[in-house]
Amino acid sequence: MSEIIGKKIIKLDEVDSTNNYATKNIEKYNWSEGTIVLARQQLKGRGQINSSWESEPNKNLLFSIVLYPQVLPAHYQFLISKVIALGVAGVAKKYTDNVFIKWPNDVYIGHKKVAGILIENSIMGMNIGWSVCGIGLNVNQRKFTGGAPNPVSLIHFSEKEIQLDDTLNMLCEEIDGWYRILLAGEIDKIDVAYADRLYRYNEKALYSDNNGTFTGTIAGVNEIGQLLIRKDTGLMATYNFKQVEYL
Repeated sequence: MSEIIGKKIIKLDEVDSTNNYATKNIEKYNWSEGTIVLARQQLKGRGQINSSWESEPNKNLLFSIVLYPQVLPAHYQFLISKVIALGVAGVAKKYTDNVFIKWPNDVYIGHKKVAGILIENSIMGMNIGWSVCGIGLNVNQRKFTGGAPNPVSLIHFSEKEIQLDDTLNMLCEEIDGWYRILLAGEIDKIDVAYADRLYRYNEKALYSDNNGTFTGTIAGVNEIGQLLIRKDTGLMATYNFKQVEYL
């Protein structure tokens, strides 16, 4: 049983996106930490940088978690993304192996995407005031028609239909555990676990940036969430989101 995450769950039949609903209402309703906004269907589910999220009604888990990590300096906000991604990856790992976190915050099974995460933060002074952590986890959807290049669901690794409530409870427990590690200040433990799950970590592969195609090796993520890739030339390149493409 989680201690923080999921103690209160707001269930919605239909919403544009759970993150939109949560960010618009968090100050109005003053929700307790760990409150979850859960939707049966999202009409305009959002991913990173205006991308959309495809989901059949009642097939997957679409929800946002409200957190108040006010002890966390604003420039360390990527730690929230690490914690959420590690929690989601931990649940996916219960169904199959080869679970990875693709920077910045997608969860992959092999080379296919099973979950997407969207974190929105409010900054108070030098620290984070609140975080709304949106999660879309493909659970029981077998077919995808939205044009996403590589979606996959947990059902593809299960012999029977998966209970959404049970999976949500597992997610709450996994994320809760990592969030409490964050609150305890055990940052090294989070960093090590994230690197261990990082897609293509220490593997030579092809990438593309503004200078063209190159071969490089992901060396990790720095404290502000930028991806570090060591190019074959020896240069250590630093990237923000959308500045580098995986090939």
